[in-house]
Amino acid sequence: MTKKTKIGIIICDRYKTCAGGKCFRAMYNREGAFDIYSKDEDVELVGYTTCGGCPGGNIEYAPEEMKKNGAEVIHLATGLVVGYPPCPYLEDFQKFIPEKYGMKVVVGTHPIPEKYYETHTNLGTWKNEKWNDLTAPTLKAKETRLAYD
Repeated sequence: MTKKTKIGIIICDRYKTCAGGKCFRAMYNREGAFDIYSKDEDVELVGYTTCGGCPGGNIEYAPEEMKKNGAEVIHLATGLVVGYPPCPYLEDFQKFIPEKYGMKVVVGTHPIPEKYYETHTNLGTWKNEKWNDLTAPTLKAKETRLAYD
């Protein structure tokens, strides 16, 4: 029997009109932060919403609804990392969701696009240990980054 993992995705409210194309493509192809799932594993999206805007008020409620739909893992979308400025509440979300809902949190969805990688590299945004950890799931080879531009 194929393992099934149900997930929820929370995106930055700045991108509330995003149709999710890069996230869904990455989920289907098991790229970016979705490479933790085997291609043989069934990954089902059971919720997709925004954080609700700074400071992330929807983080208090959306994971509960997703959990009722069977979500075991919450992915905090790549937009929270690559937007400018990056989300200042990411670490808070990473602590709050598991504490309140007992759910695993993964930072990232699709691979970081090259254009964002270049901008943040030039700005020095991710030049510390904290950002090394936060970008690790989605910072892939240049060829992959270019495919997501």
